[in-house]
Amino acid sequence: MPIKVNFDDCIGCGVCAELSPDNFKLDEDEGKTTVINAEASTSAKEAADSCPVSAITAD
Repeated sequence: MPIKVNFDDCIGCGVCAELSPDNFKLDEDEGKTTVINAEASTSAKEAADSCPVSAITAD
């Protein structure tokens, strides 16, 4: 299953981009996370688990 971000819930904290820079990038204009590689990986799953508002799914 590909990685998805619920943009309505995303608060733009950047923890996902820090933990999994191959999958996520913080869009500074929008203040939200952007998925740059939708292939789920171990680091993407860790980022999803670490999201403080549970805005990421990476199964």
